[in-house]
Amino acid sequence: MLPSSNALFVFDAAARNGSFTAAAAELNVTQPAVSRMLGQFEDHLGVRLFDRKAGRAVLTEEGELLYRRVLDGFRSIETGLIEIERRRKGTETVTLSVSSAFTTHWLMPRIDKLQRSFPNVDLRFQLISGALRGPVENVDLGMRFRDRDEPYSGGTLVMKEVMLPVCSPSYMSEAEPTEGNTIIRLAETPGDWATDYPSFLTKRCGPAKSLSFSDYAVVVQAGLLGQGIALGWLTVTSHWLLTGALVPASDVLTTTRRICEFLPPRNRPMRPIAAEIRDWIIEQMHGEIAQIDRLYPRLELMDACY
Repeated sequence: MLPSSNALFVFDAAARNGSFTAAAAELNVTQPAVSRMLGQFEDHLGVRLFDRKAGRAVLTEEGELLYRRVLDGFRSIETGLIEIERRRKGTETVTLSVSSAFTTHWLMPRIDKLQRSFPNVDLRFQLISGALRGPVENVDLGMRFRDRDEPYSGGTLVMKEVMLPVCSPSYMSEAEPTEGNTIIRLAETPGDWATDYPSFLTKRCGPAKSLSFSDYAVVVQAGLLGQGIALGWLTVTSHWLLTGALVPASDVLTTTRRICEFLPPRNRPMRPIAAEIRDWIIEQMHGEIAQIDRLYPRLELMDACY
């Protein structure tokens, strides 16, 4: 559909610079050559890509549409070239599709340890702010939840889906008993999860209040800052439970029929380095749950999670 691949480079330069003259200088050709190439391009497409106004080249609506696609394409090519260069130098890039909450509250506290274990890996993230869903494509590894009755999709078990109400130690100890609890919830969570718990360890008896956020990373952050009780997915909150920044607000766990898995990309084979990082994360999390189990034996976390 193109008269010449050079047309895209000339078009990109003119669109970025907003000037045929500036594009010609960048490409080391004459301004008439740029004008002629773009004129032929427009004739081939049957639309105007630029409005020529007082020495400026302003993209038309069709020009804007094409420029966005050309820009995306050039960026994708550049990413591939960077990846090739990194591999030539012995560096690999691994892209993880995970939640912003897992990245913020579980992975970030141990990112130095991960980088020491994989010194030749550059990590990139496809972050999901709400519930973990969607296909695992064009990445190296994705964390997702699935019902245990759903067909096996080639994933590796991280743990069962286990939740526990959590809050900060200050929230647990500093309120008047007559004050009500503040329930922090993820907006996508159906209903009021707090009704599943007849009482909380905070002993607050007043009417409950609520906070709702669309990003689970913010839900956990609000709990850390002492703003209320959050329902803590252990795949996200285990680090803070181990350090004591969060404490159980109930002795009751919620275990669903879902499991948390790491899935390989469905449109390309699993790379060995991605499998190594997957196994490292699972090993770290398993060890952390075992430590929390010893810290709070009444919860029987190991039995619930595995």
